[in-house]
This record gives sequence, C-alpha cells and structure tokens, in this order.
Amino acid sequence: MRYVACDLGAESGRVMVGTLTGRGLDLEEIHRFRNEPVWVGSHLYWDVLRLYHEMKKGLRLAATHYGRDLESLAVDTWGVDFGLVDSSGQLLANPVHYRDRRTDGLMEEAVARAGREYVFRRTGIQFLPFNTLYQLLAVQRDQPGLLAAAEGLLLLPDLFKFFFSGVRESEFTMATTTQFFDPLAGVWAADLLDLFELPARLLPPVVRPGHIAGRLLPSVARETGATELAVVAVGSHDTASAVAAVPAADDDYLYISSGTWSLVGTPVPAPVLTPAVLDGEFTNEGGVGGFCLHKNVAGLWLIQQCRSLWSRRGEDLDYATLGGMAARAASLVSFVRPGHPAFLHPDDMPAAVAAFCRDTGQAVPGGKGEIIRCALESLALEYRLVLDTLERILQKRLAVIHIVGGGTHNELLCRFTANATGRPVAAGPVEATAIGNVLAQALAMGEVKSWSEARAIVRSSFRVKTYEPEDVGRWEEAYAKYLALPA
Repeated sequence: MRYVACDLGAESGRVMVGTLTGRGLDLEEIHRFRNEPVWVGSHLYWDVLRLYHEMKKGLRLAATHYGRDLESLAVDTWGVDFGLVDSSGQLLANPVHYRDRRTDGLMEEAVARAGREYVFRRTGIQFLPFNTLYQLLAVQRDQPGLLAAAEGLLLLPDLFKFFFSGVRESEFTMATTTQFFDPLAGVWAADLLDLFELPARLLPPVVRPGHIAGRLLPSVARETGATELAVVAVGSHDTASAVAAVPAADDDYLYISSGTWSLVGTPVPAPVLTPAVLDGEFTNEGGVGGFCLHKNVAGLWLIQQCRSLWSRRGEDLDYATLGGMAARAASLVSFVRPGHPAFLHPDDMPAAVAAFCRDTGQAVPGGKGEIIRCALESLALEYRLVLDTLERILQKRLAVIHIVGGGTHNELLCRFTANATGRPVAAGPVEATAIGNVLAQALAMGEVKSWSEARAIVRSSFRVKTYEPEDVGRWEEAYAKYLALPA
C-alpha cells in the first residue's frame, strides 16, 4: 500500500508518498513548495488556497506515478490556527497567521477574567498569546459579524481535510492546542467557552488519530487524476506526528521536535495538571497514543529570521554557509533567552539579538557567525532548562534526547544540545512528521497493527546519528550565566 502525506510547516510544505515494504518504510518526496504568509493591510494571513493548490499538485504527481496503488491521504500542520466556514461550507475569511498582532494583550485580559489556574485546570495548555482561544476572542472583538455568520470552526488540517473530503470534524491532537478543550473528558470545554461568551456551536465533533474521515471528493479525484482514496485523520498536529516517529523503544526520553518551533518534552499516558506544570509553562497536547507533555520553545525561528533579513539586504546565505560561519566563531561568549518577547516578531532579528546582549551587559555579537552561534548555543541551553524542569516535575531521569525534524540537519545545534544537557543526542529521522503521518494512515488501513510495531519500523528504516556530550564543564558555567538572564 502507498500513502500520501501532506505535511505543512511554517516555511514550506511537502507532499510525500510512504510505502511499506519488506525492508521497512520507504518515503519519497513528490512535491515541495514554499509556505509564504501574506500581509494585507495591518494583518498577516496564511495563503491557504495556494497551499491547497500545491497539495493537489502533489497529489496529481503522486497519482501519475502510482495510480491505483495509492490507498489514502492525510494532512498535518502546525497548531492553533483556523478558518471559519458558513452553512454551505464556504470559507468566510482568510485564516490569520498566529504571529499576527491582533491578539496582543488578549491573553492577559482573559487570564484576569477567568483566572490562570482555572483555565489551566480545564485545558492543561501552556499560556501563549496566539492560542486559538485568544485568536477567537480577537474575532469576537473586531469582527462580531464574521463570528455570527460562521457555522463552523475548522483548525487548519481539519480545514484542508474538509477541502479534500467534504467532512467537517476536528482531530484530537489539534483540538488540544486550542486552549478550550478538556483533556480529561476528551470534549470541548463548554463552560470555558460560555465564560467568554464564545459560541460552542461552531465546534465539530472530535475524532482520534486513525479515524477514516471519508473518501476524496469526486471533483478532487477528477482534477488530480487520483482515485477516490480514503482521507484519514492522523496526528494532524505536526508535533504529534513527529513524536509518533521517534525511534525509541520506551518512553524514558526527551524529544525535541525541531523546526521553526522546538517542542521539547516527553510522552505521558495522561495529562499532568499539577501546579508545577503550570508554573513551568508546560503544555499537555494530544499524542497519537496518550499525551505529549512539552514546552513550546522558539526554535530555529531566530536563525530563520536572521537569514531572511540578510537575504532582503542582498546576502542570500544558505543554512550550511551560516552554520560554517557559526562554527568558526568563538564559543560560549553571549546568550539570549529565545522565548523573550523581544524575539517574538521583531522587524530586525540580528539587531534584537545584539540589543538583548548589550542590555544584559554581555559582549555584543557583531558578525553573522557570532549572531548565529549565540542563537544556537542559547537554544541548547534553553533545552537544558526544559529538561531539568521536566525531570523535577516527573521525578525521573530522561537518559537520552531524541531530536527529530529539520533541526537534525543542524549538526552544531545537535552537538551543542548534547554538551549543554550532558546527555547523548540521537538525531533523526529528518522527515519525522511525514513518517508519523504515513504510519498513522497505515494503522488506519490495517497494514500496521500497533504503535510499538510502527516505532520498530522507524528504527529499522531510518538513519540516526548520535552525538555524545563534550566539554561539559564549560557548558555548566555557561548554563549558570544563562539562568541569570531575563526570560
């Protein structure tokens, strides 16, 4: 059987075809495309119709190659963002990007109204200003007519699944990112929505990963040349699919799903709703077989934004070149806190890094290599902080770190992470999200029988590179300096 995985990230999208063979899982990239948000006036939007067009293009190419061998299709994306549709299923407005400023101040207002402990107890979710709850409050404040006209709210992978199949439903792992889903009862937190006078009628039924939503719409099948293959709800939050592809034999590990964001945590069988989790700013998000207890860390965002600015100024440097510059720069000189508000959406990321170092009395990184090295070393130290906090919360040692996703390409970051944490780092597979997507489809179609079997397939199919800790003493000194910086 062959499965089509549409995997959308904040910078790019991929259409992949996964095939289970006697050797394991073969993963083939069929189509890759840019994901470029669009400014209209003062707001930043996702270009969802372009993304859907590119996914259909990928499906057309897959159908040309494999015809009736294609069994099913599934979509995964980042969390929290959504589209509103009317009674006929028409998209009412362009979905807004989570980095748009419309939610500025709304999280603080909501917490003052409902209480931090109450919201956390009902949802288990980390307080982030772009959570779906605050985005929906922004619509309520700024566009009440839009909210009144809407008949359904579909989180982005559910919206694309609707475009492909005509089925309206919400997949569990995405629902948990909203901050209005009850992780204990497994239903929408209606009392929380009522408190904010938000319409629960918009929310569709919630299904679990592995649910077969329906079949490809005949119109889409005709357009793409595909058969009316099954459309599956996988772990459609990309983190859930990435964690599903971690090649571990047990659950005593720290995972880092590394991309624009780094999701740093460990799998748990049930939500952990203790005060320590709230104080540590951890989140309980749905996984394909339990929950993911992790913290959202601003990952390669800092490096991506530096590169983007330099490119706009005429210096189009690829990541390998920037990595080489960073490798030649002096080590452990200056640090930033990646989650500091100064780095959420600055106009000039290199200037923001320099200003933070200057304001905290550190040496100011001048060249590009120094700036990138500062960002990468700081990110590794942030991983150490999350690891230490998580081990205190769970009262157990996480002996190994698994890095999956695009960040596995960054050998400096992998090496720095091993040094900062004093733990071996197993890096790979790179395309973990697409792998998790494919394996969830294979489970839905009965070709794979369990997630333990699925993880064994990952271990036998994909290369993992291990980094051992080095120079631990100097990194311990750096960690002490890092902890003294303002978060």
